[in-house]
Formats: sequence, C-alpha cells, structure tokens
Amino acid sequence: MKYTRFVGMDVHKDQISVAVAESGRGGTVEYLGQIANDPAAISKLCARLARPGATLSFFYEAGPCGYGLHHHLTGTVAVT
Repeated sequence: MKYTRFVGMDVHKDQISVAVAESGRGGTVEYLGQIANDPAAISKLCARLARPGATLSFFYEAGPCGYGLHHHLTGTVAVT
C-alpha cells in the first residue's frame, strides 16, 4: 500500500526539531525530538523514517537555516 509520511522540521543553526505525520484518516502524528543540523544526522533521520511503500515529504521554512537542509535532501549543490 502506498502512503505518505509528512516530516515537519523546525530548522535552527545547530538543531532541527522533527515531527512525523502519517497520511490517511487514521494517520498518527509523532514528535521525534531534535537532531543535530548536520548532513550525517539528516541522512540517519531519512534512513530511520524510510518505510516500504512510503513516500517521505519534508516541510520546513525556507529561511537561511533551511537552504543547506534543502540542498542535502535534494542532492543539489548551491551555486554562488
């Protein structure tokens, strides 16, 4: 069965607060806590959240702390 896991992230310079909501009428919402704002911790989080048949959708602010996160999640590099 295909479904979506919505990952909400409150991004700060040093830490990211993370919550996950499952799609569907009976979907659960869970606050997972905080992780370090670094690529290794973000990759570990993605691996932890992955499920067969699930699509991960990430939501976060597009401010100065969210740009690096976006580039890491999408595999792109910022061009200056």
